[in-house]
Amino acid sequence: MNPRPVIATGQQIGAGWSPALSVAKALAALAEARRTGAEAVYWLADEDHDRAEVASVVGWSGDRLIRHRFRFETRPGTATGWLPWTEAHQSEAEALWGPLPTPLEPTLRGHVLALGQPLWRRGLRAFSPTDPALREPVQAELERWRGLDLESLMIQQAAALEAEGAPLPLDPRTQSAWFSLDPRSGRRQRLERDAALPEGCWLSPGAALRPLMQSLLLPVVAVVLGPSERAYWRLCEPLWEQVGLKAPRIIARPSVYVLPRGVHLEVGMLATLKDGAWERFASSFGPLPSERFQAVGPDPSWSPELQQRFQREQERSQLRLGRLDRRVQRDAAAHLLGGDPEWLRQALFPFGAPQERVLPAVRWLRNEALLDAILDRMDGATPLILVEEP
Repeated sequence: MNPRPVIATGQQIGAGWSPALSVAKALAALAEARRTGAEAVYWLADEDHDRAEVASVVGWSGDRLIRHRFRFETRPGTATGWLPWTEAHQSEAEALWGPLPTPLEPTLRGHVLALGQPLWRRGLRAFSPTDPALREPVQAELERWRGLDLESLMIQQAAALEAEGAPLPLDPRTQSAWFSLDPRSGRRQRLERDAALPEGCWLSPGAALRPLMQSLLLPVVAVVLGPSERAYWRLCEPLWEQVGLKAPRIIARPSVYVLPRGVHLEVGMLATLKDGAWERFASSFGPLPSERFQAVGPDPSWSPELQQRFQREQERSQLRLGRLDRRVQRDAAAHLLGGDPEWLRQALFPFGAPQERVLPAVRWLRNEALLDAILDRMDGATPLILVEEP
């Protein structure tokens, strides 16, 4: 019997399921799986070792966003699946985000698995490539791949991508294709081309080779990827045939914005909102205060000094009315949008970036009606989804 085909997605998840786009990807995979009868799988990037990415988060202090960085007392190079999640981490997290479920194990992965339970209930399966029962049987095949000199093919592909002006998020000429991963400690270290794999360690593919291992471990027919992931997946395009695997179909991840209740916003308004260009919302609200002001010339009988002062006072009035223009435009935009535009801009673009790239998904995961609303709009064709918070 053929195994059930898989729609895969995933990435390195930080504390609080940061960033929220990780949930957008998960729901996109789940929606595609429901349409096609496949299984949706979330690949936990447990063997990545970018500690800054998983530790740097934002939380809330009242209505104010604050930055926070978790500290993990482990050696540099420890893969994220081995990072501890202690009672102190749990207390820090609850101070940022409120009450949280108890981790399923005392690791960052256990914290992530506990928070992700609303997704698992909807049919998404969490998959860890560091499960010894799954990983150890493929070590011989990974060793075979290492002997194929895939690095040279990637270097050729990188040169071709550069020649066509395509983005190159990682450079195989300087970044290692292979690492060693010690399953006892989680320590992951660069493995030079001719270096022997240390005894007791697993062979661990670098980011550009990970798509191949994903299809080695799972019957992947399609993957949901964001823009930067699609760029580095292009590096492995010539490698699929070399290792004897079929490349999955790539599905672009849609972007998701969660709107506060009562807000009336269309997709075409997002850029205007981000730029703070309230005047574009206020075009139908009549002349602005500065446009109603009509400057007049001074009386010729006045002294030159008085005439100059009169002109300066009119100029100051014009400047003050210009500031009042901005307030009128903001009020007009609030009337149109159903909420103060500056408040809405900060909600949708915190720190000047899309909310899904900044905010943790913990609040989305607490709101199961919101998850269902996002999932209902994942039609496989819409690249940008606006959902009002239930």
